[in-house]
Amino acid sequence: MLRGTISEQKQTFGEQNVTRMPIHHIAIYARDPERTIAFYTRHFGFQPQTDNDGGLIELLCPEGGTNLLILKAAKSVKVGQVTVKLIFDVENIEEFKQISARNGLIFGSTHKADGYEFSNAKDPDNNNLSISSRAFRESTP
Repeated sequence: MLRGTISEQKQTFGEQNVTRMPIHHIAIYARDPERTIAFYTRHFGFQPQTDNDGGLIELLCPEGGTNLLILKAAKSVKVGQVTVKLIFDVENIEEFKQISARNGLIFGSTHKADGYEFSNAKDPDNNNLSISSRAFRESTP
């Protein structure tokens, strides 16, 4: 959670002052919001919270990370664009893939990178998502 005033949150990067504002929500437009809510609840442990403001569903991250807002996609919204990918931190990629497969979520091949692994899949609305062990890699000297 961000604390302090806006002026206390400013940092200087080179010549530029910027305000630290963490991302708290990511909106996902869904053709079938109930199906999308069930997907993120079942496979990633999000907890749904319904507001009384016309169908907005917030999925809360139980570990206090970024929450998801599930919004009903209008017919004019083109879902499944590649402009955003949700990446979930997972320590053991292969174990998570096995558990996910038993629950109906199939990930692609596991890719090895610089000290970590990752694998990709799609949500019910064809949005890209990934599991990655990057957050758990050992730091290099």
